[in-house]
Amino acid sequence: MSSKKVALVTGANKGIGYAIATSLGAQGFRVGVGARDAGRLADAVERLRADGVDAFAVPLDVTDAASVDAAVGVVREQAGRLDVLVNNAGITGGGPQAPTTVDPDRVLAVVQTNVIGVIRVTNAMLPLLRDAPSPRIVNVSSTVGSLTRQNDPEAQTGPIAVAYSPSKSFLNAVTVQYAKELADTNVLINAACPGFVATDLNGFRGTRTPEQGAIAAVRLATLPDDGPTGAFFDEDGTVPW
Repeated sequence: MSSKKVALVTGANKGIGYAIATSLGAQGFRVGVGARDAGRLADAVERLRADGVDAFAVPLDVTDAASVDAAVGVVREQAGRLDVLVNNAGITGGGPQAPTTVDPDRVLAVVQTNVIGVIRVTNAMLPLLRDAPSPRIVNVSSTVGSLTRQNDPEAQTGPIAVAYSPSKSFLNAVTVQYAKELADTNVLINAACPGFVATDLNGFRGTRTPEQGAIAAVRLATLPDDGPTGAFFDEDGTVPW
């Protein structure tokens, strides 16, 4: 098995995920680029390689169990190991999300990607991660999922979004549950907030670049063995749940 560490980043064909893949590649990781769109995936891998990143394609739809199982096989075949998993793939759900009028199917679709998808990928990749000397899992969340900030009238938590915001609260809670179960292992799992990044998810209205948005996730992906687990961070430090 190669001594080079390997990372898998879901939703890495663009935006924050692409920036995370770029940064980890610059730090010497071999990077599995997870994405469901074949064309965008191939283009992302080509661009990463052109920039010197040791990247390989991992076709991956986090909402599809067969796709996730196949992705495990790709990682095994292409890299033979996995040291870091960054669960970055996510959707906002679009459309109106007022709780009194929302289509419940819209909420379900967001949870299927932002929460169930994370659980599905994490559990599938855990056997590989457990074999790594210093495995790290990073769940890309958002401060809009912080119940503390949602209840602070002075906090900027965006519009009412009963699908997206609670999906990130759910993801934060899931992160804590994993940390509790894995407390006696060497797996460190944390949630990262990238901030309000200009991506197609928000119509590029964000005020931060994808590179800035990648900072917290990359820090958590490269934590020392005595680093935290079961916590929530942005670039500036701990975020309240």
